[in-house]
Amino acid sequence: MTAILVTGGAGFIGANFVLHAIERSENTVVNLDALTYAGNLDNLRAIQSHPRHIFVHGNISDSCLVERLLIQYHPSAIINFAAESHVDRSIDGPGQFIKTNVVGTYELLESVRRYWLGLGGVAKKQFRFLHASTDEVYGSLGETGRFTEITPYAPNSPYAASKAASDFFVRAYHRTYGIPVLTINCSNNYGPFQFPEKLVPLTILKALRGEPIPVYGDGNNIRDWLFVEDHCSAITLVMERGRIGESYNVGGDSECKNIDVVGTICRILDEITPDLKVGSREKLITFVTDRPGHDQRYAIDTTKICSELGWCPRETFDSGLRKTIVWYLENQWWVDRVLSGSYKLERLGLGNNSCYDSAG
Repeated sequence: MTAILVTGGAGFIGANFVLHAIERSENTVVNLDALTYAGNLDNLRAIQSHPRHIFVHGNISDSCLVERLLIQYHPSAIINFAAESHVDRSIDGPGQFIKTNVVGTYELLESVRRYWLGLGGVAKKQFRFLHASTDEVYGSLGETGRFTEITPYAPNSPYAASKAASDFFVRAYHRTYGIPVLTINCSNNYGPFQFPEKLVPLTILKALRGEPIPVYGDGNNIRDWLFVEDHCSAITLVMERGRIGESYNVGGDSECKNIDVVGTICRILDEITPDLKVGSREKLITFVTDRPGHDQRYAIDTTKICSELGWCPRETFDSGLRKTIVWYLENQWWVDRVLSGSYKLERLGLGNNSCYDSAG
């Protein structure tokens, strides 16, 4: 039994990982989160009194706080989820993405460097720093091919650029200082607790309300979709068995056009909970002006993690999507509390005219 430090552990992916870690290990999880708009303690309600979950409200840029936690809990691993992640918000205000994703990662790495250098023997050898990143750092694909770990970085949005910069800092701290790092570049996640500015939850909520479901451009932009629980299992495996200094691409092997994602959600909802007044919810789909610089296609090649570590996604897109839809139907309390804040399912990044982040 040991401790791990998770940053950004009240957000969508971070919270799912914390729940995963508490359920499937004997580790104590120290959870550091700044609780910005997408950080939500409701995501952690199931373990709010758990003796192995320690929540700390704070920022990764607060070196004094981070170093105090490292000294106090002596973690054997750090998993960094802390990030601004919404493309449309980055178009509207890139500065915050630089502060959190670039400067924040740098400050965290500096704290980790000092901590790791002070370790000795087995503790120093076993320590790991895992950095969670995105496939968006690779840019956009044409009709064929997939992103591999050696695909050149070519970010096309302020968000992607900030994550690319953070990836480079993580790499540099390994090559320069020897910190034992690992990086995961994942495709579009979906699942429980996802903030409803994202495509899947926003479509579910719009469809349930009988409101127009906006789709960027012609809806033919393609993404690879990864169920968040599969992502959590990949993170655990990479943290335990991944090769130090390496990056691993993690995807769901589920490429789908945005318009087809929306259509599938509508059809599943029509099957599970018909709306006699609206009828087919696909009639609610409305095409709107495209996002500036909208990447056409993302696709992940998972050969490396599959061949080296034996990982593969357990959920198909259909099975994962059904689980996600059922979760939102059964957790209306969570939805109501999220929407009671300032976010009202509007479009972000372009003057707030009512849409979503179709890049996930």
